[in-house]
Amino acid sequence: MNILLLGSGGREHAIAWKLAQSDLLKKLYTSPGNAGTSQVGENVDINIKDFYAVKNFIIENKINMVVVGPEAPLVDGFHDNFLQDDVLKNIPVIGPVKAGAMLEGSKDFANNFMKKYHIPTADFQTFQKDNLPEGIHYLESLKPPYVLKADGLAAGKGVVICESLEEAKRELREMIADEKFGKASQKVVIEKFLSGIELSVFVLADGNSYKILPSAKDYKRIGEKDTGLNTGGMGSISPVPFADENFMAKVEERIIKPTIKGLQIENIIYKGFIFFGLINVGGDPFVIEYNVRMGDPEAESVIPRITSDLLELFIGVAEGNIDEKELVVDPRSTAAVFLVSGGYPGAYEKGKIISIPGKTNNSLIFHAGTTYDVQTEKILTNGGRVIAVCSFGETIQEALDQSYQNSNIIDFEGKYYRKDLGQDLLT
Repeated sequence: MNILLLGSGGREHAIAWKLAQSDLLKKLYTSPGNAGTSQVGENVDINIKDFYAVKNFIIENKINMVVVGPEAPLVDGFHDNFLQDDVLKNIPVIGPVKAGAMLEGSKDFANNFMKKYHIPTADFQTFQKDNLPEGIHYLESLKPPYVLKADGLAAGKGVVICESLEEAKRELREMIADEKFGKASQKVVIEKFLSGIELSVFVLADGNSYKILPSAKDYKRIGEKDTGLNTGGMGSISPVPFADENFMAKVEERIIKPTIKGLQIENIIYKGFIFFGLINVGGDPFVIEYNVRMGDPEAESVIPRITSDLLELFIGVAEGNIDEKELVVDPRSTAAVFLVSGGYPGAYEKGKIISIPGKTNNSLIFHAGTTYDVQTEKILTNGGRVIAVCSFGETIQEALDQSYQNSNIIDFEGKYYRKDLGQDLLT
């Protein structure tokens, strides 16, 4: 099969690395890709907002399947464009149609969906300009901390947790009246704060059935002990120790099954990843958020644990028979540590030379913000989150030790990484 994979991050490199192992793969193209994806396939530059450019590439290169990495194209209706085109409607797209992508594209839609189908989540209300005073009043009825979420996509920055009422009121006004996150915060969802340990659970769904992938925990804050600004993710651990058979049975019965059933009732044929951002509250799982793609940085620790053929699973998604496909998971732990550019998530410089010594062979190196300079034949930094170092171990600590050992010897100017990943799970 000829596959077109969309995206340029560590998630896409992990997916590309896994797809390249399939005997079913003939040619893998990644757009735009990074220095890592170019090692397992061919990078191509397609303007995915230009439907005719996408269509022409697919026809000319005899593409048999398109895998969408990030969420934005799905929320914009990328999959729908295929279904409405006589030439492309039979080319499978791994990723939901726009109606399904609203689970991530609109916090208000997602929360009302969960309320309708009795899926456990935090109490919430949604506000906009015409009822902003009611939003202020609602905040006054809650106890701190206060959770405010921009309704739309805000590049991972649209969730704000405020410790004081005055801060929450100010933030609500800035989000709605001042459009702090642009159109994304024209509506704001205010949720009751849930206290517990977070984790991520993923399924691959084909519209009827699904496969549950390994669990993971990611670390969003730039600083150790979860301090500082939110990032796209500083690393991840898989599996999550407390997500045992009993806990996962609750997740499946209370969250996964009613989500799949709800989508069917809404006549949304959902083909692709569903990311359940969960929180463990006293042994019971609650949904914090849905995402409609594989997580990043979770992909870098989850996908290496899948020992069966990922492309075979994608074919199951496309054909609607994923329940007949084999999913085999390595029982060992994985730990992925992200190396980021100095200054991230604020201002940072690009174009720094990356040194990756050969002795890192006992870890998987997933590229994210990297590019290959043809003239100098050097790999350069090209983003805030640069490289994820993933290692296996019989224990979480063993996996972490290996990843940290190699994180230390990979080098570029301004390199930074957190040295406390996984400690909350170990203690």
